[in-house]
Amino acid sequence: MSEAMGEAMGETMGEAMGEPDGASPLRVRIAPSGLEFAADPAQSILEAALRAGIRLPSSCRNGTCRACLSRLVSGTIRYRIEWPGLSADEKEDGYLLPCVACPQSDLEIVAPGAQRQD
Repeated sequence: MSEAMGEAMGETMGEAMGEPDGASPLRVRIAPSGLEFAADPAQSILEAALRAGIRLPSSCRNGTCRACLSRLVSGTIRYRIEWPGLSADEKEDGYLLPCVACPQSDLEIVAPGAQRQD
């Protein structure tokens, strides 16, 4: 399993690695747009993006609708809920739900629908 795939499993990898120290904000980079924003480990990736003026596709914000489905390229996440709306295969393939995933390190994600809010 690749490092990114293992990290996408968040609740296992994130907890094993411990909580970030919180000394500085984490950075999230979105491919293919190249947009970047700061994120706090206590907030979801979606919340951090919205705070930074970046819109990601979303609807439910609780991990069930899958509108925000993205792929983790690098970094570590943890989930706010025990089992988000992803299959085990999707988690293994590096998919994540930014509405319930919290960054635990700097991240790069693939989210084709990301755009700067006007």
